[in-house]
Amino acid sequence: MVGHMKSILFLFIFLVLSKTVISARKPSKSQPKPCKNFVLYYHDIMFGVDDVQNATSAAITNPPGLGNFKFGKLVIFDDPMTIDKNFQSEPVARAQGFYFYDMKNDYNAWFAYTLVFNSTQHKGTLNIMGADLMMVQSRDLSVVGGTGDFFMSRGIVTFETDTFEGAKYFRVKMDIKLYDCY
Repeated sequence: MVGHMKSILFLFIFLVLSKTVISARKPSKSQPKPCKNFVLYYHDIMFGVDDVQNATSAAITNPPGLGNFKFGKLVIFDDPMTIDKNFQSEPVARAQGFYFYDMKNDYNAWFAYTLVFNSTQHKGTLNIMGADLMMVQSRDLSVVGGTGDFFMSRGIVTFETDTFEGAKYFRVKMDIKLYDCY
């Protein structure tokens, strides 16, 4: 009888622990809700010979000629961020950082930059980095931190190319979702 009780107790503990392990590995069916969510537009005007006043970015290195996809090109930028598509709108932030082309067989860039906010609505920074798979309509980069109103924020920025005028100008819609807000 004691042996039978031990077997039942062992089976019970085994089932409880198995259920706990299985439920811990099961993915959540619902996505967490962001604590902050807003949309900004990133405007980039590449420096040319005749547009010093309007340029917001400049190529620091030229592609070394390894393929047709600008592999190795490095661009530094200080781009205005607006709440609408109009480049002439008052910027609510500046995107300051760099990107470089890092694929030889397709257009792909890796971004690392800071959104610098200094307005009546927001003060502080958001730090963003990740791969921009340019040929994909919607792509995500990581928010890896922040300061001020965005102290220690983490989240996702979804890029969608809104306008592309060759190497001269492009505009990206950025849907910013923060999940860690303090």
